[in-house]
Amino acid sequence: MKVWVDADACPGVIKEILFRVADRAKVEVTLVANHWMRIPPSPFINLKTVSSGFDVADDEIVKLLTAGDLVITADIPLASEVIDKGGVALNPRGELYTEQNIKSILNMRDFMDTMRASGVQTGGPAAIGASEKQAFGNQLDRYITKHHKPS
Repeated sequence: MKVWVDADACPGVIKEILFRVADRAKVEVTLVANHWMRIPPSPFINLKTVSSGFDVADDEIVKLLTAGDLVITADIPLASEVIDKGGVALNPRGELYTEQNIKSILNMRDFMDTMRASGVQTGGPAAIGASEKQAFGNQLDRYITKHHKPS
């Protein structure tokens, strides 16, 4: 099992949690981004840079992941592709995307896009707070404990 991170939009506090978990659980975490970013020295943490462009990082993640891998992303269409390929997607706020909920989440996203396109101000998401960080950490720990067998 590997952890893939849609790193361009991933909040720094979530990356820090992932870095700690990578070393503690000895699980490979790969950040995929369209620009270089600093990562701590670790045999378990990698950075894969891709060219700039619409969905280039997303496409790379989908190409590289295998069934059972975990992808950290707030990108709902990417989460849907991950699930279709047999992976699992976790939102940085701690929401696990599943086969059971991804379609309704996609429908709500599309509805909100339609609302914004018609001029309705919907606002953006609030900053990640302590409860979201805790929810993320708990979901991550549960998934890794259940699915990762260190070599």
